[in-house]
Amino acid sequence: MFVYPLIARFGFNTIRNFSSFRPRCSRQLQMASPPILALALPSDTGRVLSIQSHTVQGYVGNKSAVFPLQLLGYDVDPINSVQFSNHTGYPTFKGQVLNGEQLWELVEGLEANDLLYYTHLLTGYIGSVSFLNTVLKVVDKLRSVNPKLTYVCDPVMGDEGRLYVPPELVAVYREKVVPVASMLTPNQFEAEQLTGSSITSEKDGQEACNILHAAGPSKVVITSINIDGNLLLIGSHQKEKGQSPEQFKIVIPKIPAYFTGDHSNFSLNDKLAGCAHLQQYRNARSPFCFLMLMLIHPQQFLYT
Repeated sequence: MFVYPLIARFGFNTIRNFSSFRPRCSRQLQMASPPILALALPSDTGRVLSIQSHTVQGYVGNKSAVFPLQLLGYDVDPINSVQFSNHTGYPTFKGQVLNGEQLWELVEGLEANDLLYYTHLLTGYIGSVSFLNTVLKVVDKLRSVNPKLTYVCDPVMGDEGRLYVPPELVAVYREKVVPVASMLTPNQFEAEQLTGSSITSEKDGQEACNILHAAGPSKVVITSINIDGNLLLIGSHQKEKGQSPEQFKIVIPKIPAYFTGDHSNFSLNDKLAGCAHLQQYRNARSPFCFLMLMLIHPQQFLYT
């Protein structure tokens, strides 16, 4: 009899789908090639290991990224690179920082229980060279389990002409991380740091994407180029090495305010999903419109 209140609250289709969950689970697990324990929850879109920051108050890093990815159907396992009381833009903050040894210990725990099968790895803010080098070890480890792993790297280094990570991280990103990334999502300043070029126009942004393609990733999204009072997003997808990439742009009106966590949210949703299908939405004039398109039409943002 408790079914009827559930139908009233969630709708008949939801309850019907839930009632068929167990049979579908069983069939999927029986057919799965990865270890059964690795498929903690069935997901048609994939399993994501997300290594990013976390704050108790506010939404940045994993706290900004995990829930939207789950809405898009991904099964997400977060590792918090830091846990702070609030983001660092406040006068003070308290918390803990995960080091490379602790990160590797978590990975070893997953491996010991046959839980290392992931389809995607997502990384965001990383504050030290040692931690970033451990992330590279994680990439190798995950690809030894699943060679088709997609590594989406948000190379968080700085913005508006200044670094907010140690300068030595730039070389590690450029020389070690970019070559192994499947998808890269820098902002204007970060793209300049990675390519050694100045980006002041749409053409400059497209050329920066080409430079990054040559270095490794097949998908590049430069998330925010400040031009003529607007923010220009440039996406680029090189389907095969040596081919000219498919490129598009989205012009986003610039709001005169400061936001935190928006880059993590975009990194999660758009970047994991890929950019091959975004061209049809190139005229989306608002980031809110763009987000709504992603939530309403998630199938358009998945790999084909």
